[in-house]
Amino acid sequence: MPPPLLIDLDKIDLQKVIYDVREVEKVNPQRYEMRHLDGIIHLDVDAGLIVGFKDVKEDEFWVRGHIPDRPLFPGVLMIEAAAQLSSFGAKMASTETRFIGFGGIEEVKFRAQVVPGQRLYLLGKFLEIRPRRFKMATQGVVNGQQAFEAVIIGMPL
Repeated sequence: MPPPLLIDLDKIDLQKVIYDVREVEKVNPQRYEMRHLDGIIHLDVDAGLIVGFKDVKEDEFWVRGHIPDRPLFPGVLMIEAAAQLSSFGAKMASTETRFIGFGGIEEVKFRAQVVPGQRLYLLGKFLEIRPRRFKMATQGVVNGQQAFEAVIIGMPL
């Protein structure tokens, strides 16, 4: 059984984008096929909470080969999306100006499939914010179902 969601999505306006893709790109350097964060819909720096999303599209680079005739959004890209959410949150919650790199991952579980045409909501709650390390609990939700959970570790580079 999956753990409770980090944030009650029923209490958030999921249609209200507070940082669109252009604003995300001002904070995160990932571009083209490696950008996996399309927007932010909730940010509470004081509580250490953030909700973003990735719209999984049918023309993405992985669709043709993962898996032919049954495209599944790769788990490694779900984790990349969570890492990008974590980096965005770390930059917004701190005075850090350097790139926030992916430093590690803990407690990963995949629970549901994500396919083209779906919106993957990315939930995050900071567990730790230190000058040399950030740690965030993350979850992915699609169609009301938890798709993954992971703890993302990031560090300024």
